[in-house]
Amino acid sequence: MLLQLGEIKIKKRIRKEPGNLEPLMKSMQEYGLMNPVVVNSRLELIAGYRRLESARRLGWENIEATMMATSGELPMLELEIEENVQRSDFSPAELAAALKLLEKLRNPGVFRRLWFAIKRFFKGFFGLQ
Repeated sequence: MLLQLGEIKIKKRIRKEPGNLEPLMKSMQEYGLMNPVVVNSRLELIAGYRRLESARRLGWENIEATMMATSGELPMLELEIEENVQRSDFSPAELAAALKLLEKLRNPGVFRRLWFAIKRFFKGFFGLQ
């Protein structure tokens, strides 16, 4: 569901400071919002404080949100903790492999470029799709 930023209420939260939002804001500008914020039926924020604050600073008027049927201080706190704990960053080896693949895809080698050029030539020459 799409909500206006002003509709979302921020109640008592564990995270008081969003930290450095520049990388997240840059990501949101370039790729959009990958994960919606989470609210309850009263439009109180459960998860996504940094995303919400980044959207505000970017001047967005609306943000995609998922609504969970929960309320009360205990379940709200449990969900906030769960959302911030149950994730896993890439390991150093995984990150290195991902960056290597990204570089390879962004800058294909000479032979790869030549191979694709040959394929394009034959597709065009023989009218293949």
